[in-house]
Amino acid sequence: MSFLQLTFEVAGLDAERAEGACLAAGALSVTLSDARDDAVLEPAPGEVRLWPATRIQALFPREAEATAVTAAVAAALGLPPAGLAVHTIADRAWEREWLEHFHAMRFGRRLWVAPCHEEITDADAVVVRLDPGLAFGTGTHPTTAMCLAWLDAHLEPGARVIDYGCGSGILALAAARLGAERVECVDIDPQALRATQDNAARNGLADRLLIARDAVELAAGADVLLANILAAPLCGLAPRFAGWVRPGGSVVLAGLIESQTAEVTEAYRAWFDMRRFGACDDWVGLAGVRGPRAD
Repeated sequence: MSFLQLTFEVAGLDAERAEGACLAAGALSVTLSDARDDAVLEPAPGEVRLWPATRIQALFPREAEATAVTAAVAAALGLPPAGLAVHTIADRAWEREWLEHFHAMRFGRRLWVAPCHEEITDADAVVVRLDPGLAFGTGTHPTTAMCLAWLDAHLEPGARVIDYGCGSGILALAAARLGAERVECVDIDPQALRATQDNAARNGLADRLLIARDAVELAAGADVLLANILAAPLCGLAPRFAGWVRPGGSVVLAGLIESQTAEVTEAYRAWFDMRRFGACDDWVGLAGVRGPRAD
């Protein structure tokens, strides 16, 4: 079976109105995606944030008439029909597509992240089982990869860890698998907390992870705090992170780019001795050791 796909950029249009125009013209589904590889800050619960350049892809039944569909959507949105691209795509086994692209990956000396169907033969491997899902984090992004490698190299058995902005829970799961006694996970996205809980159960680690519904549930005294988010919230959270990490403990920060390194380092300077621990594709990882508590 094949489908007709209509593609155009939202530009100054209201995204909800554009989606409605596609559905009114008979679309089976409408997908919004990033047209320019721009970063978007994590939304608050119930909030929808779009990329500066957002692309809409609408799928129509095979029997739909391309010219008529294009004209209907263009007229509803006041766009020139020439600005809408249309082509035919073949149906595939979409639920299995990811199997061709997501395979086991090693981070550092012994830590592996692998899909549930793939066997790891390395006798010394520490394996986290994770299939791609709705929440962010499978280890393929450079920031996640850097944090996983840091954990493999530095995490001490029995540590208490905080994973702030846990996404899929990949960093929390890795910490628990590497010997952390307790990992507290927090995220503003309920979907992320649900994904973390499910992935913990799948890995047999549910008893080692505490899913915190709100940051106020986190207690002071963490040995390691991981935050793979973005530079602006990292800067604003510096005093709070300092309050959660024990003297001599570590903060591990990712999600920032080269040009933001100095700003983030300065935000943590009062409490942590910050050092760069990794860089990849303009992404930078910073780690710092907590000094004596400030007055």
